[in-house]
Amino acid sequence: MGGYSNEYAISLKTGSVVYKHLDSEKYSPYKVHIFKDKWVCVTTVGKEFPIDKNDFSVTIDDIKITFDCVFNAIHGTPGEDGYIQGYLALLGIPQTSCGMYQAALTFNKRDLLSALKPYGIKCATSYYLNVGDKIDEKAIVAKVGLPCFVKANKAGSSFGISKVYKLEELQNAVAVALKEDDEVIIESFLDGVEVSVGVINFKGKITVLPITEIVSDNDFFDYEAKYLGKSQEITPARISTEMAEKVSKIAKNIYKILKMEGFSRSEFIFKDDEPHLLEVNTVPGMTEESILPQQAKAARISLPELFGNAVELALAKK
Repeated sequence: MGGYSNEYAISLKTGSVVYKHLDSEKYSPYKVHIFKDKWVCVTTVGKEFPIDKNDFSVTIDDIKITFDCVFNAIHGTPGEDGYIQGYLALLGIPQTSCGMYQAALTFNKRDLLSALKPYGIKCATSYYLNVGDKIDEKAIVAKVGLPCFVKANKAGSSFGISKVYKLEELQNAVAVALKEDDEVIIESFLDGVEVSVGVINFKGKITVLPITEIVSDNDFFDYEAKYLGKSQEITPARISTEMAEKVSKIAKNIYKILKMEGFSRSEFIFKDDEPHLLEVNTVPGMTEESILPQQAKAARISLPELFGNAVELALAKK
């Protein structure tokens, strides 16, 4: 848990919930905090012991401890973009999230949408910028229209995102996004019902969880709406059976197309009753209030079951 991005605080919450709910009769869990300046195993009394990065082990009271499995609860880099997955794969240590390639692809909104378009997955019209590119406001508006969303291409938890109503606001919105990433994605505004669809491998079967409808008190589902209670997350979503079946089928198809493993949570907006994909999260929040645990609860899957299942599937891959 932890990580190198602005999402580290949320990751620490996720990791603590997983630690609390893992079945203590089956597992001996350890909290490992991953930060740029330190990788440490943290005991229940808060004492820190450094992780040996050569083999991802820790020595506590002269006893060397190695781990059978890693529950990946790092949102953002390096846990959601492929780095941890690659590192652990080289060491031969199973982990609960998807593979390195899937993590890197899904973390990059631009590349993910490009990879899925040939499969008929609908998404918003978009315009891309890299750091240093000239910002041609007129060309951007001509392509995506107003209002539009300006986003950091590789960032989560709604960091670096702005809703832009006027051409004059684009420069500042791009600057905000570039604080989070060196790539920017600008998307047309889709006016419709927003839903979040969790897809997991549960006991060896790809399972679509009950759908959550997101109603933000703010102008859009930003950081405050996600984490500070300024939104309603309604599970199951108040959509027709036909809409629910359509978006569930697409979310499950995305999971299969990408050869995903572990958890995924895809965000969609319905435009003219057609689901348009916004993004795919591969290390979604797992606090008691987070969307995917809400969906699991609606599916009558307890948190110990949800987390234990992920560990068992990871161990079975070894």
